[in-house]
Amino acid sequence: MSNRTVTRADLAEAVYEQVGLSRNESADLVEAVLDEVSNTLVKGDNVKISSFGSFSVRQKGERIGRNPKTGVEVAISPRKVLVFRASHVLKDRINGGAGQGEQSGFGSDDNSSF
Repeated sequence: MSNRTVTRADLAEAVYEQVGLSRNESADLVEAVLDEVSNTLVKGDNVKISSFGSFSVRQKGERIGRNPKTGVEVAISPRKVLVFRASHVLKDRINGGAGQGEQSGFGSDDNSSF
């Protein structure tokens, strides 16, 4: 299993190769999609991507934590956290399922790094 990280440039290159847009148009498209996802999450709305998963923002309340090194209790302030929940299709693909994702063309063998 590879520990490779997929970057924006990798996504733009994949769009370039698979869709046929120019490299600049592909990069702009990737940026537009990522901007839309992040702006939607900032507004507090959920983002659901079919056959992939859903992103949501959850509010965490204030709580008492403990420094593991010293054992001193510390108040942890309330904050928002980003939560990702993978779809069953993605979970099945990760666990070597029956290739359900290939029916929709998601994840062809050409680009198995995604």
